[in-house]
Amino acid sequence: MERLIEKLTEKYVLFTVSFAVRLTLVAYGDYQDRTMAVKYTDIDYHVFTDAAKFITEGASPYNRSTYRYTPLLAWLLIPNVHLSFMFGKILFITCDVLSGLLIYRILRLRGLSSQKSRLVSSLWLLNPLPMGVSSRGNAESILAVLVLGTLLCMEARRLTLAALLYGLSVHMKIYPVTYALPIALTLRTSQTRSQEVRDSWKFKKLFLFISSFVSRDLLLFASVAGGVFLALTLLFYHMYGWQFLHETYFYHLTRRDTRHNFSPYFYMLYLTAESRWSQWLGLAAFLPQMILLLVTSWTYHKDLALSCFLNTAVFVTFNKVCTSQYFLWYLCLLPLVIPHLSLSVKQGLGLLLLWFTGQGIWLGPAYFLEFEGSNTFSLIWLAGLVFQVINCFILTQIIAHYRPAHTPQRLKAD
Repeated sequence: MERLIEKLTEKYVLFTVSFAVRLTLVAYGDYQDRTMAVKYTDIDYHVFTDAAKFITEGASPYNRSTYRYTPLLAWLLIPNVHLSFMFGKILFITCDVLSGLLIYRILRLRGLSSQKSRLVSSLWLLNPLPMGVSSRGNAESILAVLVLGTLLCMEARRLTLAALLYGLSVHMKIYPVTYALPIALTLRTSQTRSQEVRDSWKFKKLFLFISSFVSRDLLLFASVAGGVFLALTLLFYHMYGWQFLHETYFYHLTRRDTRHNFSPYFYMLYLTAESRWSQWLGLAAFLPQMILLLVTSWTYHKDLALSCFLNTAVFVTFNKVCTSQYFLWYLCLLPLVIPHLSLSVKQGLGLLLLWFTGQGIWLGPAYFLEFEGSNTFSLIWLAGLVFQVINCFILTQIIAHYRPAHTPQRLKAD
């Protein structure tokens, strides 16, 4: 068994097998779609393709109802219309495997050996969850590449490219904006940590703290990332007007999803859907997120990979809408954290089992509501609370057992 694992985690074998398995799932999905009543392909993939078709006809991608993404995604999938319906799936599984490669390179830069880096990368590359999601036609793997690419470039101190990728990632989806504060704290000057500051009076400390953000690296990063985001926003606003801003950004800020999902907020929003306070309640749900994001950003910004993982996990756990695909937002960052955990294998597997148990508890009443028509809203809400407590417990265990690496010299990523 050990020899098989060693063989599978050889660099070229690992990436070849990972891509081949995903490609096989795409082929199987096509077969299932053509021959079975239950379809393999995600409904969102059809939404993406329909939006791309509208673009080829000279119309707006937002003519397709429920398309609430950047037009850039629809433009990327135009080959779905002209070349092959499978093009987007091939793109997504390629990005999925590329995410594994980026994880490997980041781990190498963070001081891990090649063998350990491959082993940890396999937790993503051979993980059935991202395999299934990308092969079904979900675009989350593109975001994973952009986020991991940003972290790799930050580790390698290639700030211009990191800023470009970061600006693009925030344009694609809004959640990477939660990385802005830890990145800013990482790139600011180190004046506030000097002995002079520790001995100075509080107003001088405040002034030096604020002035520390006026650094060459931070200004470069902010100008490039902001420029990319602003340029894409202005371009698509010119092409598609207010509808682009609403569907891509504002809809997600004011969204009140009353359908059952993992978030315990859904039941409150469901019960208050007709209330005049409904929209304000939806906005108030951001408050716990904001407070926790400020705390984790300030406390853990010295380790950017850990900070981004915690921020993403907090954002998803406390979001007013939470579905299974959101888990991939932080799961792609988890391999960067795992090598520095002092948890035993038994403890790690216990936390994993607890996480799946929490989902299982939720899926029971959700099944009876969706397929049997039973009124299980209160049970789903309670299950959502249990799952949230489980996620919080797992995060506290990760924080408690995290041991940052102290490598005097980082290894070159091969």
